[in-house]
Amino acid sequence: MVQNNNLTLVNPTTGKLAFKVCHFEEENPFDQVQRLNYYSIIWIQKGNGILKADFSEYIFNENMMLCFSPYQPFLIEAQTKLSGVIIHFHPDFFCIHKHHKEVACDGVLFNDIYSTPTVEIEDKAATNFEMIITQFKDEMQKSALAQYELLISYLKIFLITASRLKTEQQTTKKNVSSDSEEPFILQNLKNYIEKHYKSKHSASEYADMLAITPKALSRLTKIHFNKTLTELIAERIILEAKRELYLTNKTIKEIAYELGYNDEYYFSRFFKKNVDVSPQFYRETVGFDRASTVG
Repeated sequence: MVQNNNLTLVNPTTGKLAFKVCHFEEENPFDQVQRLNYYSIIWIQKGNGILKADFSEYIFNENMMLCFSPYQPFLIEAQTKLSGVIIHFHPDFFCIHKHHKEVACDGVLFNDIYSTPTVEIEDKAATNFEMIITQFKDEMQKSALAQYELLISYLKIFLITASRLKTEQQTTKKNVSSDSEEPFILQNLKNYIEKHYKSKHSASEYADMLAITPKALSRLTKIHFNKTLTELIAERIILEAKRELYLTNKTIKEIAYELGYNDEYYFSRFFKKNVDVSPQFYRETVGFDRASTVG
């Protein structure tokens, strides 16, 4: 059902947010640190400022889309008045991990530890997104047959369009900056992290593999990824932990062991330090126990 007239679809089982679309005009709803238990897409249509997300800071301008995963900390420092559109959706409503092959936004819009969480929106794309948002609103006010299914179809189109746009922008930037040897070092680093993050947790191990000092490598990652090497490794481990908590019924101890932690309690402290909630609380609010009950 739609709660009041604020275009919030509520999960009838839990009584909590499933899907929401709203506008904000000349204000900043995100001037305090946000740690939301659902996905958030914020389309800044007017205004500019600084986005603080995870360990990093990014400059944003008008016609940029900001994308965040559940419990990803972010804060917006506005330098002018902001106006735009907010879309929230809970994994119970649509889980990007389960539907990765259909939508392919996981690792592009969300959970991409190597790039900015922003997408630039040009005029043609803006028109397309506005049309989809209008469809969201119309459908949410109908409460008609198969409402969830139709909204999810619109959401898929929205996410696919945004993912394609960001992928094109990443490809363009990669081609522009491909003249030095630094991209090769960083690509090798990404490959090594993907291959070894479950067994190698220290910055020095990756520096050794690349025959570069940890300090020099961390300087490169800070310049190109806006994060230190230690932060990149930690984020990759946390990302996998979140996926396991989302999609499986493995115990916390099993997940910890698979990620290279023999001590479940040390792993739980590491997770809470980075996510701000315990693995069990994360699972209970966004993960397997609830998401598995939704088709």
